[in-house]
Amino acid sequence: MKAFSRTLDVLAALTVGLASVALVGLIAMMGWLVFGRYVLNDTPTWIERAATLAILAIAMPVAAVGVRERFHLSVLGIRETLPLGMQRWIAVGCDIVMGLFGLAMAVWSWELVGMVGAFKIPLLGISQGWTYVPMSLGGALMVLFAIEQVLKDFLAKDGPEQRGVTAAFLE
Repeated sequence: MKAFSRTLDVLAALTVGLASVALVGLIAMMGWLVFGRYVLNDTPTWIERAATLAILAIAMPVAAVGVRERFHLSVLGIRETLPLGMQRWIAVGCDIVMGLFGLAMAVWSWELVGMVGAFKIPLLGISQGWTYVPMSLGGALMVLFAIEQVLKDFLAKDGPEQRGVTAAFLE
């Protein structure tokens, strides 16, 4: 379990690192868009479509890291008032639901990649499938991170673990 968890530590850190680089690229694109529009009076038309792809590439994989960090959609106030045994089962149930959602997202978005792969994105000239690749990747990461959380919940002696990758790297 420790080796699996350490591997996912690296994967989560790599995901956040790559998303950070993509965010810097997105900011640079938006800066160029504003400069082109208001200073050069010549709006670069490709930037808006590229920015949409960058937003997807940032949001989808980082949302998967949210499953690992446990900042996904869950209401902890109710769970934390329950006895530790019940907390564990509710956490396991939430993680299973997140894993199933990630699996569905990975499979069906990969199906979309295949369906639209032959079409080109106007102004960029790349496959329309690239629009759905981040969703598929994010879904696959959600599955991995949810599996880890379920295993941790089953192996924990007390309630569900609350810390994530950030706390693990600070130790």
